[in-house]
Amino acid sequence: MWLRRTLRLLVPIAAAMLLASACTGGDDGGGAALPTGPEVLKKASEAMRAVKSAAFTIETEGKPPVPVRKADGRLTARGDADGTIQIEILGNLQELKFVLIGSDVHFKGPTGGFQKMSKSELAAIYDPSAILSADKGVPALLAAATDAVTQAEENVGDSPAYRVAATLPQEKIAVLVPGIQQGVNGTLWVDKASSRLVKASLPLGTGDASGTVTVTLRDYDAPVELTAPQG
Repeated sequence: MWLRRTLRLLVPIAAAMLLASACTGGDDGGGAALPTGPEVLKKASEAMRAVKSAAFTIETEGKPPVPVRKADGRLTARGDADGTIQIEILGNLQELKFVLIGSDVHFKGPTGGFQKMSKSELAAIYDPSAILSADKGVPALLAAATDAVTQAEENVGDSPAYRVAATLPQEKIAVLVPGIQQGVNGTLWVDKASSRLVKASLPLGTGDASGTVTVTLRDYDAPVELTAPQG
């Protein structure tokens, strides 16, 4: 008799627990359901097309098979940019400072003053002006990504972002990181509020010739005033 009374009490309690679990399941820990990967990247591509300027950083870990080891700078949607590039040439790391205005590039190596080259000559090393290009830069990269899956919502700095795993085609990702010879299964972080790309992690290579390239974008639409250096 006591067993029957106990079961009568436990059945409605268990039913209530199951109902509560069904109502909250699939929402990544009690929050709202995550948007799909294609939805996040579609919005990100559209948002990046409206960007007027940004700051960028490229960093490498390990020995990824790309010549650019580090880059840092500012750029505008017009194609102007300035900053520094560290590039490996014949096993030696060289740093190049640059100011790109229109079709002219002012550059400075480890020694001496600034010299001048054309934009096409700089593009043979790295063309940062293409990063914000709607046709071949980040907007095009996000639009061309496939197999996108939203993995989580997490902070990048102090801002919530969606972490999305996706396959990125070689011809698009090489604009962001020159020297990439194949498609990459990368991870992208897209700001939740603005839908702008804030970070990309790109594992490259195999064995001893492997590593990760991390690209970060920040300071969106901040004023960027560039002047040609003297001397």
